[in-house]
Amino acid sequence: MDMVISQMKHSSAVPQRGLDGSIPDVFSRLIERNINLLITGDPVLLDVTASLKEAHFAAANGGESGVACIVNQHQLNDMRYMNKFLESINQNLPQGGYFIGCVETSASRKKRILSLFPKPLNTIWYVFDYLISRVWPKLPYLRSVYFALTKGKNRVISEMEAYGRLYSCGFRLVDSEETDGKLYFVAEKTGEPDYNTEATYGPFIKLRRVGKNGKIVKVYKMRTMYPYSEYVQEFIYERNGAGGIGTGSKFNNDPRITTVGRFMRKYWIDELPMLYNLIRGDLKLFGVRPISKHYFSLYPEEFREFRKNFKPGLVPPVYVEIPKTLDDTVEIERRYLQAYQRQPLLTDVKYFYKALYNIFIKRVRSC
Repeated sequence: MDMVISQMKHSSAVPQRGLDGSIPDVFSRLIERNINLLITGDPVLLDVTASLKEAHFAAANGGESGVACIVNQHQLNDMRYMNKFLESINQNLPQGGYFIGCVETSASRKKRILSLFPKPLNTIWYVFDYLISRVWPKLPYLRSVYFALTKGKNRVISEMEAYGRLYSCGFRLVDSEETDGKLYFVAEKTGEPDYNTEATYGPFIKLRRVGKNGKIVKVYKMRTMYPYSEYVQEFIYERNGAGGIGTGSKFNNDPRITTVGRFMRKYWIDELPMLYNLIRGDLKLFGVRPISKHYFSLYPEEFREFRKNFKPGLVPPVYVEIPKTLDDTVEIERRYLQAYQRQPLLTDVKYFYKALYNIFIKRVRSC
């Protein structure tokens, strides 16, 4: 660890110089656009590759090294322990410090592979790459074999996963630029890493949702979003907004949802594991949707307090009255909860019948 700290402090005798003698133009542009060098000082260029396996930056140094801007030219795809690396970067930056890096996104990777050969060879090669690089690392028991063989290099990472990992490790996205098939980014340290030990790549996920009395319950679902998507809810909301026609309280044009995920959501396949929550008593059959802390924070404060008095449900009232905006969703849930407060059983029976009618006769679908 001491060796790596030394690398960080002394990786360039002249801070403006990089691994090949100069900082690439794209890094220079990002620095010029976003960072006041008079305040942060010269950026430190880091020579860290996937060989940084156990020797991460010493967390004990947390922000005391005087480094306010760290630049790493090596793409995140080649980091075997990506989150450990980002957590170490976080611990060696002061609050408000900057990390600049790059990643080859899954979309760029697909474009690159398809350009290598003529059809149909390029499609065959892409399918092979998809199975090896995306499916294999998610298979139980075989995942460890994949990482033993590849050392974690050249991993497939979507844009949303890259952002999600940054946010989960205490950063927020400041700027980004796509150049020469890579996504370059500037991230600002805004807090401490989440150290989430439950993050998974598999088809089944546990989501932390606000339950009765504000208690956080873990809701089981099938994955429809890229990994770490939970951490970029606020980012997507600020960029895209919520409550477009047919989305209710959901985000407009949510880029976190995968192609397969959209299909599963359309036919509720992703919600089948929630039957386990129903059996456990976390949810009731009909009730307001279990939502994340961020979604919950978008509701009016007085309604949040009222909503906490009730257990969420498997089938929500937004299938009875279809919302067009977030405000519509709030009012629909308010009407349902007020009616439920007066006549619990009768209200749930009436609402459940109407929801089934809309779902199976009118073909209302979850967005």
